[in-house]
Amino acid sequence: MTDDNTKPSQEEVWTAICEEAAQMADQDPSLSDFLETRILGQSDLVAAVTANLSEKLAQGGMPEADLKRELATAFAADDTIAQTMCEDIIAVYDRDPACRTYLDPVLFFKGFLALQAYRAAHQLMQQSRRGMAMLIQNRASEIFGADIHPSAKIGSGIMIDHATGVVIGETAVIGDEVSMLHGVTLGGSGKEGGDRHPKIGNGVLISVGAKVLGNIHIGDCAKIGGGSVVLTDVPAYSTAVGIPAKVVGKVDTPTPSRSMDHSLTDAMEPNK
Repeated sequence: MTDDNTKPSQEEVWTAICEEAAQMADQDPSLSDFLETRILGQSDLVAAVTANLSEKLAQGGMPEADLKRELATAFAADDTIAQTMCEDIIAVYDRDPACRTYLDPVLFFKGFLALQAYRAAHQLMQQSRRGMAMLIQNRASEIFGADIHPSAKIGSGIMIDHATGVVIGETAVIGDEVSMLHGVTLGGSGKEGGDRHPKIGNGVLISVGAKVLGNIHIGDCAKIGGGSVVLTDVPAYSTAVGIPAKVVGKVDTPTPSRSMDHSLTDAMEPNK
């Protein structure tokens, strides 16, 4: 696991991605044109993600060149986007045993790609370009199976594993270094308007199929058990499980989102 002091830089990640792509092309020459278009012919990480997303999302009526331009413009409006993408790649590489290279998320992992599509749509929403933001969101949900509203606020170092069935609502807020698995919902609890979605702290782990509903707060480094339905606040460094979820103990790992330990062995003692 990479700690904050030893994380590779943007340049190191991009260099590794290019080296991995070149090695893949050597091993399987039939992928050479694909890798040249998506990675080796691109100038940097943001350009590579833009090229990959535009090709995947362009089949909904907007020409690929036009969509690529819109994505590039959206990413250019955020001077932190390259570092954010890098943090997301490192998060996937560190936490998902199925991720063998930094290249994998950029080309193949729909959780990472859905998250970057959200990041572009979020910038467009900030520019009052709601129609284009919603078009990108709609296509991303169709292609990647994850429905992330462009108005949600999401930090960096995020891993959305598998991504299928993930729903993140309009007024949801997610901190940094959060991990969630497929089937997670950060949704409203009824027909109320306004601020109606969960607020997720830093370092939180949300396991498969968990539903966190309403304008509630999940504290830093909390752990939500698989299949749980959370309707009330969960304190920091606590484990909550069940339907409805109840706090069953304290988290004894510094950052559960990084350790990816979904067991309840740290929650056997009642929380006092």
